[in-house]
Amino acid sequence: MTKKADLPTKDKSKDGALKSITIADKEMSQRCLRGRIVLIDDDPEIVSALKSLLDMEGYACEPYLSANEFLKEQFLNKLKFPGPWCILCDVKMPEVDGLELQRQLINLGAPPLVLMSGASGASEAVEGLRAGALDFLIKPFDADRLLATLQRALIISSQRQVNTTKSFDLNERISLLSKREFDVINRVLKGQINRDIAEEEAIALRTVKHHRHLAFKKLGVTKLVDLVRLFEQNKA
Repeated sequence: MTKKADLPTKDKSKDGALKSITIADKEMSQRCLRGRIVLIDDDPEIVSALKSLLDMEGYACEPYLSANEFLKEQFLNKLKFPGPWCILCDVKMPEVDGLELQRQLINLGAPPLVLMSGASGASEAVEGLRAGALDFLIKPFDADRLLATLQRALIISSQRQVNTTKSFDLNERISLLSKREFDVINRVLKGQINRDIAEEEAIALRTVKHHRHLAFKKLGVTKLVDLVRLFEQNKA
C-alpha cells in the first residue's frame, strides 16, 4: 500500500512529458526556495545535530560525510530544485579537507562557503577567509550566529543568481543585433553622437539612425538613459 506522503501527482517536464511529482518533492522544492545548505563534516553526530537544526528552520539540508562524496555527487547531474544555496564545511577532514575543497570549488563556480572547525589555528582561518570564505566558525558555535551567517550566505547566493539571469538575458538580446547595430550601440555607449558615428563608420547619418532605432528595439529600450542603465546593471 502506498503511503500518503508518497502519493504522486502529475506535472509536466520542460519537454511536455508527464512526470510523477510526489508530495515529498513539493515539500523539498519549498525548502529549496528558502535555501539549500550543503553540509559537509566527517563527524556523523555533528552532521545529525546540524541537519536537525536546519530542517527545523525550514531549510533543505544536503548532508555529506566527506568532501569527496560531495564532489562526486556534483558530476552526476542530478536535478536540483531552484533556490539559493551555500556550503557549510568542516576544515579538518581526511583526504580532501575544507581548504582543499575551497580551492577546487573556485573552478566550479562555487556558491558562498562557510567554514567551521574545532581544532584549526589562526593561520587556517586567515587562509580560508582570504580565499573567499564568508565566515570561519569555531566549534562549538552559537546556533543563532550559525543561522545568521547562513542567512547572509543565502542572500548573497540569491543576488548572484539574479545577476546571472540578468546577464543571460542581456546576452540573448545582444545576440539579436547585426554587426553594424552592435558597432553603433558600442559607440553610443562611449558617448558618441550620431553624426560622429556616421563619419567614423563611413555611412550616412540616416543609416546610423536606422541601425540605432533597430538596436534599441531589439534591446528593449527607448531612451539613451535606459540603454546605459541596462548595461550598467549587468556589470554589478
